[in-house]
Amino acid sequence: MYDHIGLRVKDLDASVRFYTAVLAPLGHVLCSRDDSGAGFGPKDSPALWLHLAKDGGRDGAHIAFRASDHAAIKAFHAAGLNAGGQDNGGAGPRADYGPTYYAAFLIDPDGNNVEAVCT
Repeated sequence: MYDHIGLRVKDLDASVRFYTAVLAPLGHVLCSRDDSGAGFGPKDSPALWLHLAKDGGRDGAHIAFRASDHAAIKAFHAAGLNAGGQDNGGAGPRADYGPTYYAAFLIDPDGNNVEAVCT
């Protein structure tokens, strides 16, 4: 069901220390880290992303649902708009995320960034 989840954090260093400690017994590691965020999960497959919260930015969480194909992603986006969601990026390739990454993004009624993705 889920592909990945993103959380906004106020103190990236403290959050990285916390998640490094609590996820280690579960077999998960720090896979990626820069000044704006960090990714945790099985080695080479991060699924929990921490993003440094910025003033004025959206406070909602980010949840990405795994989709079976491009048609499902297009249907997800259309259904979300019809149900009151706000467009946050229509269905299409996202080469900056990966060579086969295809996704659509919506803002739900509570301000969360919701994505459907297939690779």
